[in-house]
Amino acid sequence: MLAKRIIPCLDVKDGRVVKGVQFEDLRDAGDPVALARHYVAERADELVFLDITASKEKRPIVYQLVERVAEQVFIPFTIGGGLTSVQEIREILKRGADKVTLNTAAVRNPQLISDGASAFGSQCIVVAVDAKQVAAQRWEIFTHGGSRPTGLDAIAWAQRVERLGAGEIMLTSMDRDGSTAGYDLELTRRVSSSVGIPVIASGGVGEMSHFRDAFSLGQADAALAASVFHFGKFSVAQVKDYLTDHDIHVRR
Repeated sequence: MLAKRIIPCLDVKDGRVVKGVQFEDLRDAGDPVALARHYVAERADELVFLDITASKEKRPIVYQLVERVAEQVFIPFTIGGGLTSVQEIREILKRGADKVTLNTAAVRNPQLISDGASAFGSQCIVVAVDAKQVAAQRWEIFTHGGSRPTGLDAIAWAQRVERLGAGEIMLTSMDRDGSTAGYDLELTRRVSSSVGIPVIASGGVGEMSHFRDAFSLGQADAALAASVFHFGKFSVAQVKDYLTDHDIHVRR
């Protein structure tokens, strides 16, 4: 059985890590490179860095951040935000990232998923799915940092990105983001059960039991969190100890 992964997420704006609620009301959470070093020491399995305003501001990702992180971090890390072409993906990977996330550009140009997977391998291409519940049993995809509805159904889109060659899905519940009420387990379970690629649960963790629920009830392959780690509610190491005590296999 594959080990479940614990992944801190660093949302970066103007060179600083920030965290908000439902993608708004951002507050400062620290220096991204210093936090990255901290999470490596904490036994995080991977790291995710998102340049959260790149798409909205229609600018390239901050390449210098990738290089600074690559110099300090020796676990897999994923970079996303504003990537629009195979060349930009290549530049990110050349600077030391292990994977990239695509959201806005993937919705606008789904062929980019296939082109990226063909050029670099599916394992490098993570599609970020930001979903908001709009009706019973229906979640809609949003782009541009959660600011633009697309009309796309989250389940159908997840299945399509798998067919296009994505190697992983990073699934964020916009309704739960920053709420500390726990992951949207129904959304996570429905997406996880509808695709054959790994799904990372994201959005809403507030207690260590929420990680357990993401794996046991949501059927996720990995769990991503931000504020509970950034602001010291508990550590990655504590989460892993808790999960081990509850018979969930994690990397030690």
